[in-house]
Amino acid sequence: MSELRQRAYNLGLHGLILHLDKVADADWLPWFLDIEEQERARRSLERRVKAAKLGHFKPLADVDWSWWTHIDRAHLDELFELRFIKERSNIVLVGPNGVGKTMLAKNLAQRCLLAGHSVRLTTASALLNRLAAQDSARALEQLLRRFCQPRVLCIDEVGYLSYGNRHADLLFEIVTRRYDAGKPIVMTTNKPFAEWGEV
Repeated sequence: MSELRQRAYNLGLHGLILHLDKVADADWLPWFLDIEEQERARRSLERRVKAAKLGHFKPLADVDWSWWTHIDRAHLDELFELRFIKERSNIVLVGPNGVGKTMLAKNLAQRCLLAGHSVRLTTASALLNRLAAQDSARALEQLLRRFCQPRVLCIDEVGYLSYGNRHADLLFEIVTRRYDAGKPIVMTTNKPFAEWGEV
């Protein structure tokens, strides 16, 4: 009875909770709760996938690992266990152009989605240009909150372009807010950390 009540509560079925003692022994009740949970999980995943804006990408299952000799596979497998979310750690994928950083970030984002987390993927230039284009403090604040809302934010192509002080300040603001909220960022970049000052 307590398990059925908890499941009904999690689903927001307050009318059912009020009358649970009358239907608790009904054969259809566990089936009904199963269907409702599955449908809500499906719709939730659809919403999160749409909001994530991942686009098309090559699944890791299709990767030729013999070509990818420069990747530490054990470290990558550990990354896909998603402990970094609980640990509130940021992930930075560094390497030259064309080695698969974006594809890895998208696969990692998809893994986060399937684990029930909200995700948003954007390029650094799209993020910063959109923030810089806001013409009022209120509009900027709303957009900053929107990018700080997902559990995981993926920022692709950090360092591909150079930015002015305004853009740098906005990136700092995003990183600071997400750090304060304990929400990780996954970044891809072709610049070693020593060159980030130039960006």
